[in-house]
Amino acid sequence: MKNKKTLVLGATTKTDRYAFKAVQQLVEKGHSVLAVGQNAGEIAGIKIQTKAIPLKNIDTVTLYLNPTRQRDYYNYIVEAQPKRVIFNPGTENPEFYQLLQLNNIKVEVACTLVLLATNQY
Repeated sequence: MKNKKTLVLGATTKTDRYAFKAVQQLVEKGHSVLAVGQNAGEIAGIKIQTKAIPLKNIDTVTLYLNPTRQRDYYNYIVEAQPKRVIFNPGTENPEFYQLLQLNNIKVEVACTLVLLATNQY
């Protein structure tokens, strides 16, 4: 499996949250992971940054932010030019889909955890 450098946006140290589980699973499966969240912390050796960090060669952005909170990151994500953005359940955002597609970024409405578990990531 190819290492897909992934930004988890909405990362948290709360162990019951899907964003936490996604970081863990991505690391376990051998992907390079960057994490940005509201509060600093660490998951599986990955530091959660509280501010947007410079992004280079990002394959995937996986979202764990509601559509209203995503607006602050529209330009950040588009400028990073990832190959795709995964909208996990609860993050669906048709407004953002259009902006991404206009910038030739693939939109995937899916669950990162399911994609990883079924080797479709």
